[in-house]
Amino acid sequence: MRLLFLYLLIANISFGQNNSANEKSQYTTDNFVRSINNLTLDAALEINKRITKAAALLDKKVSISVLDASGTIILISRADGIGPHNTEAARRKAYTALSTKTATLSLLRNTEINPDTKNLNTLPELLLLSGGVPIWYNGNIIGSVGVAGGGSPENDDLIAKSAAIESLGITTTK
Repeated sequence: MRLLFLYLLIANISFGQNNSANEKSQYTTDNFVRSINNLTLDAALEINKRITKAAALLDKKVSISVLDASGTIILISRADGIGPHNTEAARRKAYTALSTKTATLSLLRNTEINPDTKNLNTLPELLLLSGGVPIWYNGNIIGSVGVAGGGSPENDDLIAKSAAIESLGITTTK
């Protein structure tokens, strides 16, 4: 009887080990972990500098928000004399550009002509105003930027697009 019990015990242990070995072989790190490129604080500071310079060339002062690929704020700045509402607008423009993978001026204009997309303005965090652009590197979004206070939709869009660091392959278009 003891031999039978011992035999059954060994068989069950062996079966359990083989099952977990098979299970492990079907999983790889690539199935569960993915590395992504992301903007850094140094990149956000450089983008802030470029945007501030572009705004100054238009004789404008703006609020700027730079987000990483996950939508987390890296940097927010507000020029002297800019209304406080512009800071939140810049953040939401950056979030909208990141989450839709589209410059907010293009998104705004597309929603005006396409009745199927008019409801986008009802989502709490999206802001359908120009001045938000995704930031791309090697065909992937690595962050976004939002600009508010440039005086017009076209100015906000133009100023935001100055965030590109083309020499490093960091662009505001895919």
